[in-house]
Amino acid sequence: MEKPTLPAFVYRISTADEWAELQRTGATLGGDLDRSTGCIHLSDLGQVKMTLKNFFLGRNDLYLLQIDTSKLADGIIYEESDDNKYFPHFYGPGRSFVPLKLDAVVKADKIELENDDFTCSLLDGSNLPC
Repeated sequence: MEKPTLPAFVYRISTADEWAELQRTGATLGGDLDRSTGCIHLSDLGQVKMTLKNFFLGRNDLYLLQIDTSKLADGIIYEESDDNKYFPHFYGPGRSFVPLKLDAVVKADKIELENDDFTCSLLDGSNLPC
């Protein structure tokens, strides 16, 4: 499979603490997984619900951040996951692992968990697969 063309937006599933840090300081290096792998893990919109169900089930402290890819320059790289799907990762220029900056965030929505289903305005009505 060929890697996808860079879309206008990618999405970050962010904890409330991470979103607060981003608003307070203007940047974040993400969570433990991001710091240990040296990149900020992102998703395309069609991947968000699957990622939520696979890694965040039961959490009610999440936000979905819509990220403008034009603000991330050449720092986004699509990499294949275990199931032959490509996910966007933000490394920064030259894979230098730079922080995700607040000015790249177009919109932030609180994700609600109702009956084991995640919902927010960025996801609602989009008929995305779970």
